Amino acid sequence: MGNKRKNKIVLSNIDKLVAKLKKSEMPLEEFLNELDSFKDTFYDNPELEFELLLSNGLPIELSGDNIYLKTAKTLLKEQTFCIVDIETNGSDVNKGQIIELGAVKYKAGKVIDKFDSLVYAKQVPRYIQEVTHITPKMLEHAPAIEKVLSDFKIFLQDDVFVAHDIKFDYNFISNSFKKYHLGKLENRKLCTIALAKRTIAAQRYGLDFLKELLHINIDNLHRAYSDALSTTHLLQKSINNLPDTVQTTEDLINFSKSNNIINQGK
Repeated sequence: MGNKRKNKIVLSNIDKLVAKLKKSEMPLEEFLNELDSFKDTFYDNPELEFELLLSNGLPIELSGDNIYLKTAKTLLKEQTFCIVDIETNGSDVNKGQIIELGAVKYKAGKVIDKFDSLVYAKQVPRYIQEVTHITPKMLEHAPAIEKVLSDFKIFLQDDVFVAHDIKFDYNFISNSFKKYHLGKLENRKLCTIALAKRTIAAQRYGLDFLKELLHINIDNLHRAYSDALSTTHLLQKSINNLPDTVQTTEDLINFSKSNNIINQGK
């Protein structure tokens, strides 16, 4: 039997800094010194880099002379989650783009806001049209991608970014931001597939299967806003099944990555 290599998670400098903030507050001066030591920053000035992190959604805040990660202190009932779904005309941001973006703001068991927009695009491959029922004609008068992304970034703020398959939606949107010079995503993120595997007993964890299992009666599968709304219901059902030890937003994020998987074979 050959040696098996484990996938090594490579943390960015910002990830390492966030890991420190998850444990305790940090003097602002120390935080700025760490930023100043990084070689992969956008600005040479740490104060400007700090402002950039804020504008890109990193939930950090000052308390006196110290800085802290808001999600490490925020209770679940006080946290605003932004549940997001996108439809695209290709899986690679360099060859395709977002053609629909939907999002739900959710806090304390209630939907408090929504974002729903088609996006102008000249082409939609036939198989995408068949799955989403989005046609090029529907997009003829839709707003340009830069406008939709800019509006969405304002809508998102520093809320927790939630998606059913976080890697695709989060990375595609972040890379789209970078492509159109809108920064990138630094928001804390939560995957409802990972969370559901630890809170809901199921044979499969695709959104369509979980909707049927949990009697989430929302139509228009594979349309961005409808799928975001379905994921919102799934998030609430998962939160209802959390152990009492999960109190803060960071507790929730950590639990979603824990070894507490219900069906280990799934």
